[in-house]
Amino acid sequence: MSNKRKPIYTGDRWPEKYTYVPALRVGNTVWLSGTTGTDESGNIIAPGDIVEQTRQIYRKFEALLIKEGGTCANIVETKDFITTTENYKGTADVRREVFKGSYPASTGVLVAGLLRKDALIEISAVAVLNEKPREQSENDG
Repeated sequence: MSNKRKPIYTGDRWPEKYTYVPALRVGNTVWLSGTTGTDESGNIIAPGDIVEQTRQIYRKFEALLIKEGGTCANIVETKDFITTTENYKGTADVRREVFKGSYPASTGVLVAGLLRKDALIEISAVAVLNEKPREQSENDG
């Protein structure tokens, strides 16, 4: 197993001002950074709607994992940081959609706030892939 660290990005190059990457692959394991429900411009989608924000987070995870030959089905652990319990049960419906009964280990933490204004939930995850890493191209950032 290789211990080479491979950052994973989607879209344009990742801004140099950031001191983290959206995802990091080492061997067949991918660590997905804490992610909020933002659009391509960094704006929170569906302010006040924890369910839609959760759905957007998993769409972003899926896009990152697809770049490495995986999907959200490869996720083995999630950590949810929530600012409210209001409609938190609705996020379980999103998990049912995403994981289709093959659920990962999970932790949920109620927090006083998140760095991203209007974010109701931030999720980080770990995925295990079954194939060798794809070579990074110039377009991958």
